[in-house]
Amino acid sequence: MILRRYGTTIQSVETNFNSKAFTEINFRRGHQFSSNSNDFLASYERVSGHVLTAESEGDVQDEVESALLDDLRVQLGQLDSALKENEYLLVESERGGDHPKTQTQQKSIVAHGENRLYFYATVDPPLKVAVFRARLSTEL
Repeated sequence: MILRRYGTTIQSVETNFNSKAFTEINFRRGHQFSSNSNDFLASYERVSGHVLTAESEGDVQDEVESALLDDLRVQLGQLDSALKENEYLLVESERGGDHPKTQTQQKSIVAHGENRLYFYATVDPPLKVAVFRARLSTEL
């Protein structure tokens, strides 16, 4: 399950990646899991971190950005599906700080004697996520 911090709460989220949106890389709150962030951090420990990035290129801007977002979604899905029991995937990228964005550059090229635009898209800054696992009980 993918989680994200919202103020003092950590909640389950679903990906909401859309190449046509102003904020292409976004998450929509879910209702499967919710916890006070201090309680969550006391009960779960960070066991690994991952930096996700993607690249795409082509001659149609929306297709290039969609392919990039699909790649990012697949990477996130692979991490999510690899989670074991009592593990969660927490999005560490924060809005207003290091929130990932698509960066698209265009270049004019000549193809078959015609001027064409060619697009290169990357994610910068990258999407940062971490795996959190339930702490082992220290009670006897």
